[in-house]
Amino acid sequence: MSQEPGEAGHHEPPVVRVEIGTQTIVKVIGFVLGTMAALWLVSAASGLVGMLVISFFFSLALQPGVQLLTSRYGWKRGAATGVIYLGGLVFLVLMVAIMVPAVVELAKVVGQKGAGWLTSVGDLLRDRFGIELPALVDGGELSDEAAQALKDWAAGAFGSIVGIATSGLGMVFNLMTIAMFTFYLTADFPRLRAVVLSHLPPERQYQIGWAWDQAIIQTGGYFYSRLILMLINGTGFLFTMVAVGVPTALAIALAIFGGFVSVFIPAIGTYIGGAIPVLLTLALQGLVPGLVVLGYVLVYQQIENYWLSPRISANTMSLNGAVAFGSALFGGAVAGPMGAFMALPVAALVTALASNFLRSHEIVYRSDYDGTPGEPLDAE
Repeated sequence: MSQEPGEAGHHEPPVVRVEIGTQTIVKVIGFVLGTMAALWLVSAASGLVGMLVISFFFSLALQPGVQLLTSRYGWKRGAATGVIYLGGLVFLVLMVAIMVPAVVELAKVVGQKGAGWLTSVGDLLRDRFGIELPALVDGGELSDEAAQALKDWAAGAFGSIVGIATSGLGMVFNLMTIAMFTFYLTADFPRLRAVVLSHLPPERQYQIGWAWDQAIIQTGGYFYSRLILMLINGTGFLFTMVAVGVPTALAIALAIFGGFVSVFIPAIGTYIGGAIPVLLTLALQGLVPGLVVLGYVLVYQQIENYWLSPRISANTMSLNGAVAFGSALFGGAVAGPMGAFMALPVAALVTALASNFLRSHEIVYRSDYDGTPGEPLDAE
């Protein structure tokens, strides 16, 4: 049988026909529409989602305390959670009862010594830097210009206070919502976790359960270790400021402020928590008392960083310093002060998960930049 020229070995390419049924098209369209609807709902309810995330975080922090009361004393989880809530409420009431007289005392002192402070500042700027300010004090009293400036500032501050007051109802509602979600998530935690794990295969249950336990350990360890450090630092602040002559009511308020801010606000909290008590002591009592409080801040930070914090936070919050600092900045940029507050336990949880689920290998490469020859390398 003869072949025509050009036909030898010639094969037609196979034709692949893809048929998409109507049912498949409907499923794809339904999936896309469902995804868009879910994203729209999350966006529309972003405030509620944010409150749920915060509530879950606080619930993790409360779990160790609730577990202690239920396992050691046989309490029911609801009662244990309620007692911890009651303790937190009493603490807040005491703080308000302490802070209000302190603010009144501070306003009284500022009113008595404000003219002298302004005079000292004006003399310092003129003598040291050659800067001549308008006369702020006239015969021991505020000048007309200074008085008018204070009136303008007071009017602006009053407007801000009114704005805060008008939005106070919404803020109280949000706080109550977070408190209620936190209570139910904490009191009903075993049942909630059982429901979640029941929808997972056995191997996933181990992984998710372990991750959940690590979240409780890291978050609870962070919260309670910070609380102990706050009490220690606040007590040191209180005794130091009372010793240099700061009024007791004001010293208590400054000690609470300094202790809380320095340990619960990452990165910049150490500087703010120490600067405010130092500056107010300097203004109220003079240079030497202010330097004494500054000396306490510097000495205590070294003791906390190198001795107290490693022992109190043992086995929890094992974070590299650069990771902790970067996490605080990232959390603050994403979610403000609350994001910075939550960033460290979240970063510690991510580190723990990575160390457990990611494979690690022996380091065989050595470099001249790795440190002293012969020292083991730390993969963390």
